[in-house]
Amino acid sequence: MEFRGDRASLAAGVQEVLERGCPGARTRLSGSLAAGRADVYSDIDVEWIVPDAGFAACLAQVGELLRQVQPVADVRVDPDFLHSDRRRLLFVRFEEVPLFWRLDLSVRARSVADEADYDKGNPAARAREGEWSRPASALANAIGAVKAAARHRTGDAFGLVDRGFARIGEADSATGAWTGDVERLALAAARREPQLTNLAKRVAALAHEHLGQR
Repeated sequence: MEFRGDRASLAAGVQEVLERGCPGARTRLSGSLAAGRADVYSDIDVEWIVPDAGFAACLAQVGELLRQVQPVADVRVDPDFLHSDRRRLLFVRFEEVPLFWRLDLSVRARSVADEADYDKGNPAARAREGEWSRPASALANAIGAVKAAARHRTGDAFGLVDRGFARIGEADSATGAWTGDVERLALAAARREPQLTNLAKRVAALAHEHLGQR
């Protein structure tokens, strides 16, 4: 189902269903959209503050709630907080919306809502090897590199591509020819996880569309 609204309406819909679907929860828009600094490449950042007692239950239904706004293609969890008792960071990709419109959903129990460092660097909160997809994470880096290069943030683009290759154990690195760099990273990720092939092709096409021969 193609989404016919704009990014702001998608964000508003997300906030509405999350607040309605989890009693006692509240949301707030953050990042560049909230600050009025968003450009065409900006994603959607939402914080979801939920009651401590309902933390697990709210998390369990997040996919079902978000599908009320738009079909969900994929939900990834930041491996740094996969086992945190009161914090998660979810990366949500919706069907039929631009790849740039990823939802970065920060979920926090109310008791730690204002603790920016809660479980940051806590080994017990981190995912173990095999509990998260390195290739999917590398593809996210590839999309981020398209954004960075399009914004002329060369240093960021180099870092994103290099970290993406390193994450999947690929002996390759950024050259500064960004379309080719992103395409190689995307295809390398798909070779390691073939179910990502269609997404990898979309990422490569995104680079060609927005970066051309850069």
